[in-house]
Amino acid sequence: MTPSIALLGEYTPTFQPHLSTNAAIEHAKTALGLEINADWISTEDIDQMLFQRYAGIWVAPGSPYKNMDKTLAAIRYARENGVPCFGTCGGFQHMILEYARNLLGFKDAQHAEYDPYASDLFISKLACSLAGRQLPLTFEPGSRVADIYGALTATEQYYCNFGINPDCIDVLKQGPLRITGADTEGEIRVIEWPGHPFFIGTLFVPQARSTPEQPHPLVSAFLRAVSAS
Repeated sequence: MTPSIALLGEYTPTFQPHLSTNAAIEHAKTALGLEINADWISTEDIDQMLFQRYAGIWVAPGSPYKNMDKTLAAIRYARENGVPCFGTCGGFQHMILEYARNLLGFKDAQHAEYDPYASDLFISKLACSLAGRQLPLTFEPGSRVADIYGALTATEQYYCNFGINPDCIDVLKQGPLRITGADTEGEIRVIEWPGHPFFIGTLFVPQARSTPEQPHPLVSAFLRAVSAS
């Protein structure tokens, strides 16, 4: 049976990161010789059968999502049950929220796009938008992401106006989630869950730099994890 990926988000055919997501999956599938299906699932349509139908989830750019609670529940299930989970841009931000709520005990951890005046604001509006910018990154030696890239540095594309609230960084570092990628100023750009088949979040949008000739290594690694699950 051909494995399938659920692309969680509100698909918009005019939104370039969504088109790039579709294209990057095709690039990686062709290069790897894998048969994998990918379906866009609105976050309001996430149900208890999701993980019976899909072998992995990609929490896509394009928040706010229609249903944050269902999105966080899907991320939690994937994290706790070893299901490959990839989060890019808005997906990364919601992986942070799930971690803050369910592992760090901040039950009201919130995103400024949904509630800018929340008391436990873990995702806040960036002082300087990253939308449309390509910026350098460094990865932690020995991390999964460094192993996937085969390097400790990279340059990646961003589409976001929101990121981790600087006031929450010390708190985020107190739990088991690994912070494995940062920009030149030390701002968190990559997270991963230790010992998981694939649980990686990036604030950048790796799919934007994928080409048929050079599929993005993170997308390829995600598809390999889904295929092996």
